[in-house]
Amino acid sequence: MPLKLSLKPQEKFVVNGAVLQNGDRRCVMLLQNKASVLREKDIMQPEDVNTPAKHIYFPVMLMYLDGGAPGGQHYEEFVLRITEFMSAISNADVLKECVSLSRDVMGGDYYRALGRCRKLIAYEEEVLGNVNSSLPKDSQ
Repeated sequence: MPLKLSLKPQEKFVVNGAVLQNGDRRCVMLLQNKASVLREKDIMQPEDVNTPAKHIYFPVMLMYLDGGAPGGQHYEEFVLRITEFMSAISNADVLKECVSLSRDVMGGDYYRALGRCRKLIAYEEEVLGNVNSSLPKDSQ
């Protein structure tokens, strides 16, 4: 089943490591075979990696774009960051998500792992948002 991409004008996306950009108009593309595809909104730049969950997302994204099997520098970075994250939280549902994320990465299903990473980022934003809103105004 083909993957349908609806692209905004000038929107960038990556296919198997190649950065492509849409033209002046909206367009719809159909990808007929399996490939590593990320839209501009899902591509994280190194300078945006500023939270523990984003430190997990980034190496998974790089492994997905590389299209390789688990291993190497990106995998080692992922293992370090997911271990740190899991040792710092106690929410059972989030820990279960981390285990599933690790299984996806070990199985080479990086696209699914990226979806799980987005859940961790959302959880982190929720927790940090609650912490931030409970701080006195002068300490923020």
